[in-house]
Amino acid sequence: MALSPPRPPRWDPEEPMEEPRWSPTLLDPDTELEPGLQIILVSSSEPSPPPSPEAAPSPGEEDSPEAGPPLAADVCICCGSLQVYTQHPLFQGGMCSQCKDRYLENLFLYDADGYQSFCSICGSGETLLICTRCYCFECVDSLVSPGTAARVQAMSRWACFLCLPFPLSGRLRRRDRWRQRLKDFYDRESDHPLEMYKTVSVWKREPVRVLSLFGDIRKELKSLGFLGGAGLGQLKHLDDVTDVVRKDVDAWGPFDLVFGSTPPLGQACDHPPGWYLFQFHRLLQYARPPPGGRPFFWMFVDNLALTEDTQAIATRFLEIKPATLQEVRGRAPLSAARVWSNVPAVRSRHLALGAEEEGCLQAQARLRPRPPRPPTLLRTCFLPLREYFKASPEPGAP
Repeated sequence: MALSPPRPPRWDPEEPMEEPRWSPTLLDPDTELEPGLQIILVSSSEPSPPPSPEAAPSPGEEDSPEAGPPLAADVCICCGSLQVYTQHPLFQGGMCSQCKDRYLENLFLYDADGYQSFCSICGSGETLLICTRCYCFECVDSLVSPGTAARVQAMSRWACFLCLPFPLSGRLRRRDRWRQRLKDFYDRESDHPLEMYKTVSVWKREPVRVLSLFGDIRKELKSLGFLGGAGLGQLKHLDDVTDVVRKDVDAWGPFDLVFGSTPPLGQACDHPPGWYLFQFHRLLQYARPPPGGRPFFWMFVDNLALTEDTQAIATRFLEIKPATLQEVRGRAPLSAARVWSNVPAVRSRHLALGAEEEGCLQAQARLRPRPPRPPTLLRTCFLPLREYFKASPEPGAP
């Protein structure tokens, strides 16, 4: 997907921080404005300092000469349709049924570079402007003011519409408590059987604590910026969990992510494939926090080793159907895995494998001198966790 060059640089933690010059009580709790970052009024090509408390705009006040009334609730903010089905979770305006489905499908999708794949307003878009979330040129120019996208693209830094301390930019009005609205929207409109956790403001995100069972995902999480630096997360890897009991997990934890997998095809193992599923489920119960608490994620990966009966057991135990992930070259799958997880956007991006395709992949894997690293296929599945946990501003290379 095309991204608008150059990318707005993230705030460098080595730079001295300026004290904010406005009262924090004026800000929406979900505002993500970085300390020391100048506010950019997107209707102007010049940066403007944060407003003083006395000059702070009141709700509904125009933030720029081009500002107009916010979009009506009976108009789809994505396509302009009058056949509104529901309301947009982040910005004032409606959504038609077709745009709602597309938005849900693309909401937590990320590219391999660690940035969102689609616009946070319409759920599609070609060329994107990047901040904490992404916005397409078309939505910015039509909802803020014509030419705004090009002016933002030319700036070295900018604060996007979810980061600004005031809600109105042109006709684009940010909703209050948009994180809670996003969670409610997902839980209400999605066919996902598991409840979504409310995303966490960037300044409240903590380092992730990972329990990695059987398969080691250290390399993948480090490449995404979750591990490997001061103030970042920690990972505990266990290969044999036969003698692990609850008090061991309690002593090592608490954990935010529990990962487990069957061994890669072609790799010798000491246990039947079903053993890895049952041991993962046992330790998952030990690590799971009480309901209604902090965000807690889990993922179990079958590297095409489980029988159909064991796959059905996994679906019943984990209370969700698996997603089939494939690495495809042309039309031929090079590798594949089945994934059960509560991480947002972990879903099938290709058709389920047929018996012939699966048999071919299994035969190829057994002939390889060295089995492939199974978590490599899952790298982008971990990217939505950047909405919840602390990560370095620029992810490393895989």
